Amino acid sequence: MRLLTISVLSVTLLVAQPATDPKERSRAVRELGKLGIEGIAGIAAYIPDPAAEVRVEAAKRLNDIGGPRTLPSLVRLTSDADPEVQINAIDGLINIFVPGYLKSGIARTTTRSGDALKVKFNEPGDLVIDGYVNVAPEAIAAATDVLAKSKSLESRANAARALGIFRARSAIPQLSEALYSKDDQLMYESLVAIQKIRDPNAGASVAFLVRDLNEKIQTAALRASGILRAKQAAPAIRTVIDDKPTPRILREAGDALAMIADPADRGIFLRFLAERDPYLRGSAAEGLARIRNPGDAERLNQAFEAEREFGPRLSMAFALASLGRLEINDFSPFRYLIANGLNRAMFRSVALAYLTELTRESAARLTLYPSIARATKDEKTGICQILAESGQQDSVQYVVGLKDDNDPEVAQICLRSLRTLEARLK
Repeated sequence: MRLLTISVLSVTLLVAQPATDPKERSRAVRELGKLGIEGIAGIAAYIPDPAAEVRVEAAKRLNDIGGPRTLPSLVRLTSDADPEVQINAIDGLINIFVPGYLKSGIARTTTRSGDALKVKFNEPGDLVIDGYVNVAPEAIAAATDVLAKSKSLESRANAARALGIFRARSAIPQLSEALYSKDDQLMYESLVAIQKIRDPNAGASVAFLVRDLNEKIQTAALRASGILRAKQAAPAIRTVIDDKPTPRILREAGDALAMIADPADRGIFLRFLAERDPYLRGSAAEGLARIRNPGDAERLNQAFEAEREFGPRLSMAFALASLGRLEINDFSPFRYLIANGLNRAMFRSVALAYLTELTRESAARLTLYPSIARATKDEKTGICQILAESGQQDSVQYVVGLKDDNDPEVAQICLRSLRTLEARLK
């Protein structure tokens, strides 16, 4: 206790008598950071410091401390004129609501030479907050202000990433405006953020980019158009297909149309079902699954029985289940989705998406529940994740049962899923 008292006293003296040398002031901030929560107020005193290096140090030390008590100071730092300060502050805000973000390798890296800041962005991935997490409104407002007002394109791009992770629907207007910035990184991060937020009303704002000359942006725009089911983008996507694009873009265009599922594209899907490219066969099956034309059932069943590639066969199982094949036996399409899809790491995320979509309807949920009794570990965790997103009140008892599973990993994942489900049902 005496050592701690001496340490606090020595740091207090540093704050009370600030050094004229920025390096000394930075050292004082580092010392304050060693105090943890007790040092937050002292670090906050350096937020107006005239030297950017001191303010950067303040942001970094607050991020080391972490937790909700750093929120007010980090919000203040997001309005800093220096982009490195802004970027560190935004990352710190994300870390409060996604603990471990700063150490996970998801955050981008920055290097500085004098006043020049070089930012290397990695892929944003699919990271979003858990469904039961409520992000503080002031954190969303701060990130939105950086996106809309910062003079640094790097800061704005990083803020867009944060808003996507936060699933901040209120920021859709600013993200949509950023799509016209002509800066590739900012446009890309904004597209990914809009995709993560999943507000169908934002579909119209991304449609103009599905024919962008930058393939990375075009790909992101196609994906966003599909996930948002943006029918406004369908005519442009058809043009992309007609223009004989690269195989990668053709696949993305096929996936986007399959998500939009306009009955007018049924002919395209039936044509793709016979393509040599397995990705196109998978997209075709997805599109037919969502159109739900009973006349396609026999064609899909024949394709399912003949298909040898796992990916498109999984899509065909989804299509057949969507058309009513919900029986559970060793050879049924619905059982194939559960047993084969959830137990294969490479295709697990695809199977999760298909089953989440199917179980939004009660018939599929009621068919799924009996499968829990003989489920594998991967099936149990998958079922919990599925019901977290698509379950209803009738699902709660099953997730409650799985949260008490003997396997601690199953129990942990299903507890998180229960919290998400209960938050959705409120």
